[in-house]
Formats: sequence, structure tokens, C-alpha cells
Amino acid sequence: MYDGKQQPGRNDACWCGSGKKYKKCHLDIDERLQSLYDQGFEVPDRALLKTSADIAGIKRSAVINIGVLDYVAERIGPGVTTEQVDRWVHDYTVERGGIPADLGYEGYPKSVCTSVNEVVCHGIPSEADVLREGDIVNVDCSTILDGYYSDSSRMFCIGEVSPERRRLVEETKRAMEAGLAAVKPWGFLGDVGAAVNAYAQSCGFTVVREFGGHGIGLDFHEDPFVSHVAQAGTGMVLAPGLTFTIEPMVNAGAQEIDMSDPNGWTVRTADGSDTAQWEVQLTVTENGYELLSW
Repeated sequence: MYDGKQQPGRNDACWCGSGKKYKKCHLDIDERLQSLYDQGFEVPDRALLKTSADIAGIKRSAVINIGVLDYVAERIGPGVTTEQVDRWVHDYTVERGGIPADLGYEGYPKSVCTSVNEVVCHGIPSEADVLREGDIVNVDCSTILDGYYSDSSRMFCIGEVSPERRRLVEETKRAMEAGLAAVKPWGFLGDVGAAVNAYAQSCGFTVVREFGGHGIGLDFHEDPFVSHVAQAGTGMVLAPGLTFTIEPMVNAGAQEIDMSDPNGWTVRTADGSDTAQWEVQLTVTENGYELLSW
């Protein structure tokens, strides 16, 4: 088979654990992936294709992840510290049986990332970071529940923000939505990045190259890497069951970034311009996609 693993017999139980016969479950998908692989296309390993049980588990995790972002939305505002946001995320998640996936991940010290104004990603919450009228902030959280991972982020405008900042926030969300609209079963992952980049550029913005989305579900970061500046018609085939995030980081200025912060995490725009990000998690279906976390 295309992924080097054994293919079940037609009347054997499907490899996905559904309990169905292989011919009634993944046989058609596997045959199509094999054909594409033989033609030289990049196809996902079967381990990346989430089963119906996996999707159900991810959705249960996402209930917490979506809920905590709703909780933050109700409370965030001028005078709130990013440390307070971290405590909200941690306590909300743990009280509902979840684990903040960020906490301790590769040494990350907090339960959420809070990226303010020129911070592209991985802003570390702090009592010293007080949100002020006119700021924009991305709150990026991830949840583990019963071994399943969910992940999404939202932008928040703090009080009255400038028209320029509000436009950046709104158009970045539309760029993410353009990427979503490009998700077609048996299309290509590059179609997603091409749509994101084209929309952002049409607004006069730039898209960060070094960071992107990722596969997720049974682990925090799985294959594939989701570039938001990719070329259409390239990249992994979007087979049903492939589950990943779309999370463009869009800069008002140049796309270059500064990764020199001594904390080893926080990334900023190189020119100090504002930046914004929205993130959703989805799974490819036979007819399109299904949003899992937002």
C-alpha cells in the first residue's frame, strides 16, 4: 500500500477500527490514494486519517476549547492582564476535566498564548502585560481531553481600536475563511495556502511564511505542515479524514519576523507593524469539511 502498511482483505475488518468490512469502509479511499500515490502525488499516511471515533473525541475536547474562548470573550477588556487570561484558560479547562495542551509543551510555561499588537505568536502571559484601550490581542489555546487534542484562536479588540487595526483583524479572519473555502476533498493542501495568501495580498497585507497550521487530533502537532503561502495544486492530497488547523498570521507591514526574544518563544514582526491571527480546526469530509474548533 501507499503508506507501506498491509492492506486488509475485502471482507476483513477495516483498519480504522469501525467494525465494518474493509470493502464497506475505507477500501474506495485507499484505492484512490494508491492511484494518486502511483501518479507521484503526496498522500497522507493512513495514521493521519481520523476515524469517526477520533472525530467524536476531538469534538468533545473542542467543547472545552470553544467554551474557554467564549469565556475569555465575555471578560477581556482594558485593564486585564494577560496573566489573568492565562488563569481563566487554565481554571476553565481543568474544571471541565481537560488539560491545557500549551502548558509544559517543549517547556512553554503557561496555559495559553497571548499575542498583543506586533507579537506574531507565542506571546507569554504576564502580570506586566496590561491590555490597554486600542490594543489587539490573539488568544490561542489548545485542549487535551481523554487523549484528544483541539486547537483554535481568536482576535480580540480591546475597547475602541483604530480603523487600521480593526481592518487588519477583520480581513485576517476573511483570509482564514478564504482558506477554508478552498478545502475540497481530493484537492490539495496548497490550495488552502494559496487562497489565504491571495486574499491577504489583495488587502495590502503580508502573510508570515515561517509558521503555519498543522495536523492535530491524536497529538498536538502532527503532519502535515499547513503553509499559508503555498502554491495551488501542490502539497498533500486532502483525503477525507485528514484533520488540521488553518491559522494564518497576517502582518500589516512586511512579512519578515523577529525571533530574537530571549525568552525563546515570543515572535514579533521585524518592522514593528501590527499583526493578527485567527485559527480553526477542521476535518476533511467526503463532501467538503467540518469545523471542529473555532
